[in-house]
Amino acid sequence: MLASLVCASSALSDDPPADLVRRVARRESETAQVQSNYTYRQSVSIDEVDKRGATVGSYREVRDIIFSPKQERTEQMAGKPTDTLVSLKLTDEDFRDIREVQPFLLTKEQAFLYDTKFRGEETMDDIDCYVIQIRPRQMLEGQRLFDGMLWVSKKDYSIVRSEGVAVPQIQTTKNENLFPHFTTLRKKVDGDFWFPITTYGDDTLYFRTGPQRIRLTIRYSDYKKFGAESKITYEK
Repeated sequence: MLASLVCASSALSDDPPADLVRRVARRESETAQVQSNYTYRQSVSIDEVDKRGATVGSYREVRDIIFSPKQERTEQMAGKPTDTLVSLKLTDEDFRDIREVQPFLLTKEQAFLYDTKFRGEETMDDIDCYVIQIRPRQMLEGQRLFDGMLWVSKKDYSIVRSEGVAVPQIQTTKNENLFPHFTTLRKKVDGDFWFPITTYGDDTLYFRTGPQRIRLTIRYSDYKKFGAESKITYEK
């Protein structure tokens, strides 16, 4: 079962605005613009877990999202990844999800890809939230999208938590490429803007060869605002 934070149902009675999703998308676009001016470190940990709950194989990588001397946004590995996975093999889709889906932003450009439903109100970590379910309208070949729930601050329409799965699951006669449920939490980093801080999941993937439990943890740290007059790099 996916690990989940405890939340309390809210007795709030205010009706959500009719243009709730538009307001969220506008706020998310603002967040994406602010976040694009930051460097940060993304640390990835994936564990294979046996029936007793013990780790039998793992993958670790640390990646810095930085700016080049030409002030272009880029990535560099902080050391070499370590891979001792036994049954699992990470794919291009897994790495796309780590970069694009798990730190999900529902920007104006993304919003038209999804159907949305208002699911009520909850208080999450003392924040009054609207809860929105989103699902892809359709899946085009090569797309990686998000299917799940969003917790949106009633104060400023920022997403403070998302929980769901990257889709599609890929199953053919020759290959199976399955993806875990996850939760991503955000915190305020730049004034009132909320950036991803942690993604975590504990899920069992049901392959034809048998079930495989995995644990996923992604940490986003060392957010630093980049200025044109400065150059930020990290030691390898």
